[in-house]
Amino acid sequence: MPAARPELSLSLQFADPRHRALLPRHKVARFVRAALELPGEITVRIVGAEEGRTLNREYRQKDYATNVLTFDYADEPVVMADLVLCAPVVEAEAAANGKELLAHYAHLLVHGTLHAQGYDHEDSEEEAEAMEQREREVMAALGFADPYAEGAA
Repeated sequence: MPAARPELSLSLQFADPRHRALLPRHKVARFVRAALELPGEITVRIVGAEEGRTLNREYRQKDYATNVLTFDYADEPVVMADLVLCAPVVEAEAAANGKELLAHYAHLLVHGTLHAQGYDHEDSEEEAEAMEQREREVMAALGFADPYAEGAA
């Protein structure tokens, strides 16, 4: 019998509705829950390029829209975070890398959820390797290919 997944309270918002049909609540919850190690209260917001750029500029001082932003507020005893995914960036990256759009969204949701729990990939090579390995494990458990492999779909 598989291990029970942590409890998740999920709010799903679409400021950019282009991928609403691709991302029904049950799929988004499955992707986020697979990466959770503790119970979580997570908001996932799918945005357009303008909102994505504004948030990245205001919070990271980078003047471009990025694929996923994680705003983490607490990581225990309950993980509390907002994950903001920029639909046009996610779509362009998937196309440019020959990846299935749903698989790329799943990876970014897993990636953001891990960030919300303290995983990082910018401070050291060891942390980056640990985070990528955890992403590979979660994606495999979800039935997706290694997101870091060349041509992973």
